[in-house]
Amino acid sequence: MKNTTKRVLVTGAGTGIGKAIALRLAKDGFDIAVHCNKSIDKANAVAAEIRALGQQAEVISFDITDAENAKNILLADIAKNGAYWGIVQNAGITKDNAFPAMEINDWRQVIDTNLNGFFNVINPCVMPMIHLRNGGRIVAISSVSGVMGNRGQANYSASKAGVIAACKSLAMELAKRKITVNSVAPGLIATEMCNDEILEHALPLIPLGRAGTAEEVAQTVAFLFSEGAAYITKQVINVNGGMC
Repeated sequence: MKNTTKRVLVTGAGTGIGKAIALRLAKDGFDIAVHCNKSIDKANAVAAEIRALGQQAEVISFDITDAENAKNILLADIAKNGAYWGIVQNAGITKDNAFPAMEINDWRQVIDTNLNGFFNVINPCVMPMIHLRNGGRIVAISSVSGVMGNRGQANYSASKAGVIAACKSLAMELAKRKITVNSVAPGLIATEMCNDEILEHALPLIPLGRAGTAEEVAQTVAFLFSEGAAYITKQVINVNGGMC
């Protein structure tokens, strides 16, 4: 059944996992707010694909580390096009290095984007979502690194573990509103961020012996957005080929 009255915000939706999620949810009948920071052309292309599927799509652009600007743009979009029934907080960055060699700016930028960005995006959208009085879904993309840690990713692992903890707390707050909050923790996913060096290091750690695909992550998110997942909240869904 089409869900044409339900809007979903997907951050970082111009490429990779975010793009796959936006297109998968559009195929399920959701209208999509396609967020990007600088990749306007790519986001516009994703929006065009969504419209070709018969769903509405708007492109919104802002830096998720800029709390005030993010709030203003999100609230303006909500005022114009309606509140989000769902949010997928996907946008994030990595700046890997061994901890003794890690620069303070690399630590701060990753925490600011991945963890503070969770607050900057979701906080302004929660009350409008509650006012819909129609339940809702929030999914934050974490990482296997946030579940089990990873060498050279102390900053990234800390940020993604923080996202998991934030989701669990928010799930408890919003349960009475019938809004579910979960995190999806991908492992090694074949996107433009995955190079040969990463593959060589990670493949021996993956029982299934291959990288996952962005579409496999998107399918998991789509399930959490389905009616059949209405009783699932406060969970971490691992999509990692058995790494942990």
